Amino acid sequence: MPDLRPHVFWMKQSDIFRDNADNCFQLAERAEGQPANKRYSRMASAWTALAHEQDWLDGEIPPVARRFTPQREA
Repeated sequence: MPDLRPHVFWMKQSDIFRDNADNCFQLAERAEGQPANKRYSRMASAWTALAHEQDWLDGEIPPVARRFTPQREA
C-alpha cells in the first residue's frame, strides 16, 4: 500500500515532547497573570523532563552513574 502522506516526516518522540515544551514556554511568555504563567512554565518543565527521559529510554544518553560509598562497620 503506498504512503498517501509523503509530506509527513517522522519525528522522534523526544523531539515532539520538546516541541510541546517550546509551545508551553511561548504560552507562558504571553500569559496574562502570574497563575497562568506559572501553569505554562510548569507544563514546559514537565515536557522537557519527559523529553530527557525519552532520550534515556531510547539509549541516546547514558544513564547517570551513581557513586557507591561502602558503609564502614563500627
